Order: sequence, then structure tokens, then C-alpha cells
Amino acid sequence: MVDVLTSCNVALKEWAVTIKAMALGKQILIVRKGGIHQDDKEFRIIHPNFLLFPTYEHQKLDLLKSSLQNDPITPLERGLDDDEIHLNYWSRVTDIYELRDSATLSAISPFHHWTEEYVKSRFRWRPSQPLTLALLRLFKLEEETSVPLTPEFSGCKSWVELDQDIPVVGAQPVLSDEEYNKKATPIREALSEAENLVI
Repeated sequence: MVDVLTSCNVALKEWAVTIKAMALGKQILIVRKGGIHQDDKEFRIIHPNFLLFPTYEHQKLDLLKSSLQNDPITPLERGLDDDEIHLNYWSRVTDIYELRDSATLSAISPFHHWTEEYVKSRFRWRPSQPLTLALLRLFKLEEETSVPLTPEFSGCKSWVELDQDIPVVGAQPVLSDEEYNKKATPIREALSEAENLVI
């Protein structure tokens, strides 16, 4: 019997601009390396399902491709009077790749909104560690949930545990099965030499 997710209290911190791109169906992947507050300084996908926690730390216009710089898909800075985190999406991991070959970075460039130089900089940081690339299936929650922005959520940690379970029953996929597979297939083909850790 397949377990049905009814609630979730774990969230992954991700750029707000990236979450918005995924919410619009424009992107399905994230790239990560490290999290300076992780115990061993490495990033791992440790949960198959998680909420997306929008963060504005480190977002910069010049780290986005020029096609987005004149028309940002979301504000790059949090509103000065906004003291809450707004949770609207949860995600299911469908694929995980660990990239150790920099040549692969150009192959995935068409599938994300960051500049190639930014992705290369993430790859070069802590060169002994692989760059993690994950494909996420996004689901929009029936109702937005807001939680107070507390000091526990600050800093460059990747994962946060909320003090409440957020209902995910009734959440609707941003992309249909067909639409998601249409986006995922060319990425999987571009990464055919890398091991998919989910399969």
C-alpha cells in the first residue's frame, strides 16, 4: 500500500525567484551544494517530500540570465514589513543527480534561470563535494500557510523543521503528468551519464 502524504513539517529553503519559476511551470530543477550550518557542510536530499520555504538571502539580479533581468519573475528582496514566511507549495523529488564533471553544467543550462557562471561557481565551491541536482514535482497547497519569521529560520541552513504540520491534502500539481515528463525527459537525457539516485 502506498503511503499518502497528508501533512508536512519539513521545508527546504530555496530562492523565492526559483520557487516562483517552478510555480509558473518554467523550471523543475534545483542545484545545491552545501549549507554552511549543516553538520558536515554537505547538502543532501534527506526527505522525499518537503515544503518550499522562500528565501531572499543571496538573490541577486546579475546571477539570473539576461532574459530575466529586465523582467524579474519575483521581487529579489523581502518586503520591509513582511515578518512572515508564506508557504504555498510542497514538492516531491523525482530525480537526484550528483554531478562531479563540470562539462555537464553546459548541458543543463537550458533548463534553469541562473547564469552559467553562477552554476559553475557553485560547482567549484568545495570541489571535493558533488553538485546536487534534483528534479521536483511541485504541488500548490489549497491554502497558503504563513509562519512567523523567527531567528531559528535564518542563516545558510538548507532544511528547516516547522513547529506545526502543514496540511497538503488537496494540493494540486503545477504541471500535469504529461507536462512534467515533457520537461523532465530532456534533462534526464542531458544527465544520462550521471547516476539517478532515486531510481
